[in-house]
Amino acid sequence: MPDDADDDVVPSDAPPTDPSVGVATPPDASEPPDRTKPDRFWRELPVLLLVSLAIAILIKTFLIQAFYIPSISMEPTLDRGDRILVCRICLHLSDIQRGDIVVFSDPHPAPGVDRGPVGALLHWLGQGLGAAQPENKDYVKRVIGLPGDVVELNDGQLFVNGEKVDEPYLNSEIDTRPFGPVTVPAGMLFVLGDDRAHSGDSRFPPPTGLGYVPENTVIGKAFVIVYPPSRWGWL
Repeated sequence: MPDDADDDVVPSDAPPTDPSVGVATPPDASEPPDRTKPDRFWRELPVLLLVSLAIAILIKTFLIQAFYIPSISMEPTLDRGDRILVCRICLHLSDIQRGDIVVFSDPHPAPGVDRGPVGALLHWLGQGLGAAQPENKDYVKRVIGLPGDVVELNDGQLFVNGEKVDEPYLNSEIDTRPFGPVTVPAGMLFVLGDDRAHSGDSRFPPPTGLGYVPENTVIGKAFVIVYPPSRWGWL
């Protein structure tokens, strides 16, 4: 039976052993310290920062983006001060459905500012880092009607294509103002806030509301509340 001592190993970072005496000996003190590792770290740091920056911008631009909720129009689903994550890539993986909570850019944007090529690039980078505000506002609402749908509100009850829609997510304050029926135009969405009594949405034309929302202005689908911790949950 082999001796168990043959199975012993020495850590790779242990000091060398003098075979003549069988004990560990310290390295030669006359050898200069290796300064190549710190120098290499500082040389590579700018590259690492640029790569991290590029990854962060790509994630925010194409995959997932965080948004802050500044108003009460989506209560109680979204409270003022909530922070949500919005899936951008989901728009390429599945169609927008009724009931989806979506973030979209202003459907009636103001004229753009001529920043020039360099200024436009710097502003885009600033937006990617969250250091610059977008030129136009972003909004969050719930999709109620898709292109071709007939939407009607009667005594606080929603009807889509003549069928009554159950809405357990609504604020307790019932908005009884009638609306419609209207047919959602091609390429457009009809959106409403969950706090109907305090939401400027597709029921009202600008500047009091949003009117119909072009599908191509949708940034992504909201899928989770990430802050504050007490509000964490899937949407």
